[in-house]
Amino acid sequence: MKRFKFQIAATLAAGLMLFATSCDDFLEVPVVGQLSEAQLRSLDGLNAALIAAYSQVNGRNQRLASPSNWVWGSIRGGDANKGTDPGDFNTINPIQRFDTDPTVSILEENWNGLYEGIARSNNVLRLLDSRDAGVTDAQALDIEAQARFLKGHYYFQLWRNFNKVPIIEKDIDYGAGLEDLANDQDVLPYIIREFTFAADNLPPTQPQVGRVNSWAAKSYLAKTLMYAKDFAGAKQLFDDIIVNGVTSNGLKYGLVPYYEDMFRGANDNHQESIWAYQSAAGTGSVNNANPEFDLNFPYNTGPNGPGNCCGFFQPSFSFVNSFRTTNGLPLLDNSFNQPANRVANDQGVTSAEAHTPDQGTLDPRLDHTVGRRGIPYLDWIDHPGEAWIRNQPNGGPFSPKKYVYKRSEQGSFQDNSSWTPGYTGINFMIIRFADVLLMAAEAEVELGNLEKAREYTNLVRERAQNSDLVRDNGNSAANYEVSLYNTPWTDANLARDAVRFERKLELGMEGHRFYDLVRWGIAKQELDRYFAHDGQLLQAALGGSSFTPGRDELLPLPQNQVDLMGSDKLVQNPGY
Repeated sequence: MKRFKFQIAATLAAGLMLFATSCDDFLEVPVVGQLSEAQLRSLDGLNAALIAAYSQVNGRNQRLASPSNWVWGSIRGGDANKGTDPGDFNTINPIQRFDTDPTVSILEENWNGLYEGIARSNNVLRLLDSRDAGVTDAQALDIEAQARFLKGHYYFQLWRNFNKVPIIEKDIDYGAGLEDLANDQDVLPYIIREFTFAADNLPPTQPQVGRVNSWAAKSYLAKTLMYAKDFAGAKQLFDDIIVNGVTSNGLKYGLVPYYEDMFRGANDNHQESIWAYQSAAGTGSVNNANPEFDLNFPYNTGPNGPGNCCGFFQPSFSFVNSFRTTNGLPLLDNSFNQPANRVANDQGVTSAEAHTPDQGTLDPRLDHTVGRRGIPYLDWIDHPGEAWIRNQPNGGPFSPKKYVYKRSEQGSFQDNSSWTPGYTGINFMIIRFADVLLMAAEAEVELGNLEKAREYTNLVRERAQNSDLVRDNGNSAANYEVSLYNTPWTDANLARDAVRFERKLELGMEGHRFYDLVRWGIAKQELDRYFAHDGQLLQAALGGSSFTPGRDELLPLPQNQVDLMGSDKLVQNPGY
């Protein structure tokens, strides 16, 4: 049982695995399609093992280990709800209501998928210790830095969800060493160490764009420092990244001119993509695409819409209302949920009711993020409302739009090889430049540099003004208005609220929101406000929900893992 305590394996790329020999090895015949450890010590072998560590980033067959964090970051953060029928994928129901317990199966899916990534990264590091003489020191250092970046990523994801988790170093014996591990260490310094090593030792560009470079490592390190509240350290990195940073393929960091262009497959690896997992369609395995999104497309669309299944990721009423503007600026006083400010049809219209276009002004990013009834849905048709919603009383009338393939992308950035066409070859960005700008703005606010924070925030809002939305009958789909913050910021509280709200609008449905609320210390007030509004409209799904401080900032450790390790070694999180 010892070797299975974490249910993780040092799996190699494309199903290639190490095999062991014994004193009877003369009777052993190597299995076709497998590699010996000796073969993996070459430069090609090391790169194959490294690709295996990269390939686990999207979770592969463990969709809830993906950094899209559509459940852990967006649904828990109030951007969206699970929607669909109450009994479908019902393990998400307690997660979105904050009444989960350690036996919910998807907790272990997240845990196992991330520890699988750590195991693969450790495998690379172990192979480097006995690499062939033909592998140069420079090559070995680059591979080590990439593997340690990936290990930092996997631990960062685990730390945000579970806090203290066992740290498995490369020299831990997976067959006999796991029984000595415990979750008794602070993981954040370890993550900072791994990203620092990567930032110091990775090259500024790479021969393949999917590999991380020094600027991606600096960006992830700065993000981690924001969680540690080391705003001065983060600012120092952000200053360098914003002025000098380039992508792995050498593009100067910048904002893509048009917001919607970020999410198109033909534009993958653009100047805003600091680190993305590389997705591909038509490779023979949907695990090389976006395997976690197969359930999230609009429901029952038929040939006139994407995916055709299953509606498990429906934007919330409160999130949609957040895009209301007055004089082009958001309603920072949280009045967006008041009746006069709600976006038209947010009360859950039925398909029999006439569509009422919204008469007020809206941030156009809404209609690049959310599918709304009567508004063009990419290049498909106008969103028909309830016809594309599996269970409107349980989930509301909205559909996701980001990372959904267009009609024109069928067969190129969309995969038809599985039960649903809802797998895409559109890269998912784990860190993008707008995220960096807004974290930099946040750091400047906390350091008292309010005008610099306003400058960074306005860069993001200026790009939001560029919108090439689909036109309907020659008329704009809605009344869009986005203004810059033209009045100098002199009040730190106002500046802080503005930056935080901008992250909500800019990065909505991208898995950030819950983690932001927790690190800001405002999860209780924001989520209870969300439950008060959306819970009235979706009584069965959200009614009576509330956030409990001191418990709900974290997920419970999977009970099966506690049982395997022993509760004296794997100590459960408070409140569970």
